[in-house]
Order: sequence, then structure tokens, then C-alpha cells
Amino acid sequence: MGKSARAENARLAALRAEQARQERRSKLMIAGGVVAVIVLIIVALVIAAMQGGKDSDGKSGTALDQATFSKLTTVPAATFDKVGVGTASNLPKTIDAPAITKDGKPRVVYVGAEYCPFCADQRWPVVVALSRFGTWNNLNATYSAPAPETNPDTPTVSFHGATFTSQYLSFTGYETATNKKSNGQFTKLDTIEGDDLTLFQKYNSQPYVTSAGAIPWLNFGGTSLVAGASYANDAIAGKTHAEIAAALADPTTPTSKAIVGSANVFTAQICKLTDQKPAEVCTSSGVTAAAAAIK
Repeated sequence: MGKSARAENARLAALRAEQARQERRSKLMIAGGVVAVIVLIIVALVIAAMQGGKDSDGKSGTALDQATFSKLTTVPAATFDKVGVGTASNLPKTIDAPAITKDGKPRVVYVGAEYCPFCADQRWPVVVALSRFGTWNNLNATYSAPAPETNPDTPTVSFHGATFTSQYLSFTGYETATNKKSNGQFTKLDTIEGDDLTLFQKYNSQPYVTSAGAIPWLNFGGTSLVAGASYANDAIAGKTHAEIAAALADPTTPTSKAIVGSANVFTAQICKLTDQKPAEVCTSSGVTAAAAAIK
């Protein structure tokens, strides 16, 4: 083989070796890039899971202590009469709709959520009003969602798991979500189904309410409803459950004027459904004053 041929072969061998090295470097760079992308994706997913999956620090519910429960459910008749309508606002609205009943008794249906501060406000007068017609069991003390939600940690009770018995009416309370978040959403609780879902969807939209889907939503026997709270939150802001319940008996406190006044309004609506029974409740001066205010 001549010198020129050997030189050419050596050149070609060197070229092929360099091409092979470049190919190996390219493959390593591609593989490294793929690994880096995968690592970044995994890191992002882990961070998102840690941030979104962690529950918020909403306060957990506890059984309502007996002293608070007693004061909440046995407001003196004289207090109801002295408060009258009090500072209640956003009064129930009469609607043209079929009556709703269960076991031959008119129904009161409540829809809210434990995170909702306005629901937290509204449950107090619902409990006070219905206590004049029957008996509550298993009411838990809880709070609305923490900051940055509006009116954070508003003390209240929950209707989830609670029961109400009465010879005059039936009550159904839905708490559709808790006050704790998971994956950025408040966790689900009670599910509205069947006729109640149809009722809620139809009569929680315009023209029956100003803002469709608003909670709290309270329906009295199918013939009247109120969406939103019935008094301003400052009546109970900064107070404990025990302090709120204790303030109810004194008709001069802002708490009593708001909650007992709203309860008189709710009582007047219920009395329309029960044929004004029990008479000692429905003919009381506080209830008749509330009835006159919502006509």
C-alpha cells in the first residue's frame, strides 16, 4: 500500500472516531436534558402536592357544651317580646311555589357550608327559632374558615350530623363543605340530591334571589325564602360560643337584637306554615311584630 493510501485511511479512521465521539456526546446531552426535564417535572409536582394538598388550618368542630346549648335553645319568652324585630334585615321573601312537606308536616330547608361566614351568622337564629317548635340534638360548635376569608373564624354551630324533632314541622340542614381545604378546595361534606337538589337549583336563581347559588339559603315550606345572612356579622364578631349564647337572654345587647330579632322573623314565617301553632309562640308580641314587618 502506498504512502498516500495509508495516509487517507488514517485520515478516514480519525474522522470516523471524531464522528463517533460527537454522536456519543450528543446522545449524552439529549439523555441529560431529558433527565433534567423529568426531574423538574417531578419537583414541580411534589411542590404543588405539598402546597395544594395540605389542609387549611380551619378550626375543628367540637360538641357544643351543655351550658351553651341550654342558653341557645331556651331564650326567655320575655326577651323575644322585648326584642321584636331587633336589628334583623334581609327579611324572607314570599315566592309563588308549591308547598314542601315531609310526613304531613311543613319543611324548613337550609343549605350552607361550614367555611361560609354568613352561614355562620345565620345558623344562630335558625337554632333559636326552631327551638320554639321542637328539640335539637348533636349540635357541634365550629367556626367559619380562617383568614384570608371574610369574617374569619366566625363562631357558629354546624347542622352536619345534627337532628331536629318536632310535632309541627320538619327540618333538613345541608352543610355542603367543611372549613378545611385540600388541593385548594374546601372539602365536600353533605350532598344535596333528588327533590332537594331540584328545589335548591330552581329557587336559588333569579328572579327568586339576587345572586344565583348564594348561601346561606333558607326555605320556609316552599313558599318563602331568604338568601344570605339576616344581620350584620359585627353582632357576634370576636365573641366565643359561650359569650354569644349568654348574651341572648339580655334584649339590650347587640347580639340579642340581631339573633333574637332574626329568630322572631323566622318564627313568624314558620307560624304561617303550622297554622299558628303553638299558639303561645305564634301569638306572642315579638312574633306578631315580626309578622307585621315582613308583610
